[in-house]
Amino acid sequence: MIHVDEPVPSSQGGERLLDLVRIQARLRAPDGCPWDAEQTHQTLARHLLEETHELIEAIDADDSDAIREELGDLLLQVTFHAQIASDDGRWDVDDVAEGLVEKLIHRHPHVFGDVEVADANEVLVNWERLKADEKGEQAIQDDIPATLPALARAGKVQRRAAGWGFEWRSASSALAALREEVDELAAAIQAGEADNAEEEIGDVLFSVVAVARKLDVDAESALRRTIRGFAERYERFMAIVKERGLDLDAMSEADIRTLFRQARTP
Repeated sequence: MIHVDEPVPSSQGGERLLDLVRIQARLRAPDGCPWDAEQTHQTLARHLLEETHELIEAIDADDSDAIREELGDLLLQVTFHAQIASDDGRWDVDDVAEGLVEKLIHRHPHVFGDVEVADANEVLVNWERLKADEKGEQAIQDDIPATLPALARAGKVQRRAAGWGFEWRSASSALAALREEVDELAAAIQAGEADNAEEEIGDVLFSVVAVARKLDVDAESALRRTIRGFAERYERFMAIVKERGLDLDAMSEADIRTLFRQARTP
């Protein structure tokens, strides 16, 4: 058992977490809730995914109260799965926490050891390097979920490659690589090579993620933010179109773009 002799930064020191574990056990008891008793890891999987997406939405909206509530719903999924395993005699929530404590200490040698890091990006690179040391040689995509959104998956693959020594040294070098990929895409379009378009666009997107990483930007979050901004601006744009009685089909592309610029948030 690993102990960290530092105070818990909470007014209650995690006492309510213990209450949550007790309530979860009570719900799964023979005289508890029939629905809770019937659940398995498999039946709960969709709820875990839903709660995660709801938390991300709350974070994107910067809604503190909603973040707290959604974190609670996500925490419920953790304790629920742990209780199912405990009921089967496999492991319990303490085993989950112990494994996490050991992992966090081992993968933060710059905090619990004598390793020095320059910035947050180097922390992530070291994380992948330590993970590789723990698990031994593996393919670069091993244990990276195929169901992750493509931009997030690209970021994880690139972080792992960086942990193994393959990394752009600066944002400018990553940006130069992006320009090369954009030029190749432009050349494919110019040559009418439709068969190559998907591959070239994939290369551009992958390079965009590399640039984002060097700037400490999460590409997935950045794209979600842009989508929200575009949707809000598009609604204002269409309101202007309706207010002025305009016909988009009769307008030139230049006029449409000018009108779209007018739809910026005041």
